[in-house]
Amino acid sequence: MRVGIAGCAGRMGQMLLKTLAAVPGVLVVGGSERKGSPALGMDLGALAGTEPFGITVGDDASALFEAADVVIDFTNPAATAQHAGFAARTGTAHVIGTTGLDADQLAAIGRAAQKAPIVMASNMSLGVNLLEQVVEQIARILDPDWDIEIVEMHHRHKVDAPSGTALTLGEAAARGRGVPLRRVARRARDGHVGARVKGEIGFQALRGGDVVGDHTVMFAADGERVEITHKASSREIFARGAVKAVLWAAGKGPGLYSMKDVLGFSVGGSAT
Repeated sequence: MRVGIAGCAGRMGQMLLKTLAAVPGVLVVGGSERKGSPALGMDLGALAGTEPFGITVGDDASALFEAADVVIDFTNPAATAQHAGFAARTGTAHVIGTTGLDADQLAAIGRAAQKAPIVMASNMSLGVNLLEQVVEQIARILDPDWDIEIVEMHHRHKVDAPSGTALTLGEAAARGRGVPLRRVARRARDGHVGARVKGEIGFQALRGGDVVGDHTVMFAADGERVEITHKASSREIFARGAVKAVLWAAGKGPGLYSMKDVLGFSVGGSAT
């Protein structure tokens, strides 16, 4: 299987290079970066911390989609939306881990999925995807007298807030309650904001140090509180999930898929 990595010089890109290079049956055929990146022209092996690949980093993502069976993409929202267009043109499977996408960018990815298999997930770790399923079930069981708050913390370099994972967990809680998240989300509180509105789902984003990713969903009622937490101590867990998505996506028909499809999760059922 020929795999390309868009955003190969980033934190996740380097981890993916190292992980994919060790997977039997997988051949890394290229990596791309933005124009002007200091990584351009470097051997992919230098980024992965392994022996030389004999392949250098380029800035032509469209060529990457032409050369690969699957391209995995941890870049930025504008680039990812453009890359989805390349996937649609070539029919290449596209695995997306980029977060912070706006409505127009999501719509562009949805259109591309009509012509290519696209797996999109804000978090590809097994634990977080399990957490999402549990949160949906708990929200479905508990009545609206239970307040829901989502707290996340990431390293100081993260540019979007709340994290894509936090928003995905919010979507899960909202599905459990049968309401659209956009109607009940409270993204921040500052100043004299008044009493908490019943039924809202609150978000708090913390930034500092080198935290890979911590997420806690709190269900709070009078006299008791349930907290469910996932803490990532290494990006390797995301890389392992991404590799599962890459292997699963190869050869699939057009469509927009999630890690639920990759992992076989279903609310109220067991993994298949």
